[in-house]
Amino acid sequence: MSISAAVADAFALLFSGDPELWQIVWVSLKTSVLGLALATVPALLAGYLIASSQFRGRRVLIWLVQAALSLPTVLIGLLLYLLLSRQGAFGSLHWLFSQSGIILGQALIAMPVLIALTLSAVQAADPRLAETAITLGARPWQVMLTVMHEVRFGVMAALIYGFGRVISEVGCAMMVGGNIAGQTRTITTAIALETSKGEFAQGIALGVVLIALALLLNAALLLLQGDTPHYGRRR
Repeated sequence: MSISAAVADAFALLFSGDPELWQIVWVSLKTSVLGLALATVPALLAGYLIASSQFRGRRVLIWLVQAALSLPTVLIGLLLYLLLSRQGAFGSLHWLFSQSGIILGQALIAMPVLIALTLSAVQAADPRLAETAITLGARPWQVMLTVMHEVRFGVMAALIYGFGRVISEVGCAMMVGGNIAGQTRTITTAIALETSKGEFAQGIALGVVLIALALLLNAALLLLQGDTPHYGRRR
């Protein structure tokens, strides 16, 4: 099949409402959103606490979080496979080759991304903000909310980057989910499977969906941020 024919077939699949294709998209969106949601609260809390606290081993912890950003997702998949297999520590959960297993894997993949970017955003915030809140009698959780509101655009960017990271990964989803049609087949595992079979139309269609999601999410972030000041512009 020529490239032009594959592209034409891909758009035909998209606009015809092909149930198999949109089932794959739904599984990807569901597992990615739930995985990100599972990781968000503990990750944001950890990022804030690491950035705002002084304790022994803090620099080592920051180093480990940043190192986790470069861990291959297939390594996380291997770890979960061993833990969730029948002989593994959590085999009784029966999460291997299930959407629950993929969601857990997505949460573990998103966690270091959210922690690292939240940490950087909080560190970049004006320290006088927290000091002022404390002076006015704010409790620790109120100080945290004040600071997190100040760096909300950095947090939003972290969430969008985290979502992009989990929905586009293939290694963990393949190993933990098993690429089962209608159950655990995600956009990326479907692209890998169809390409290996020489069937490019569905892979191209799913790639278009990924690109569209990336454009929509970043457009949403730009709209939420609004206009930023242009420093140095002549009045």
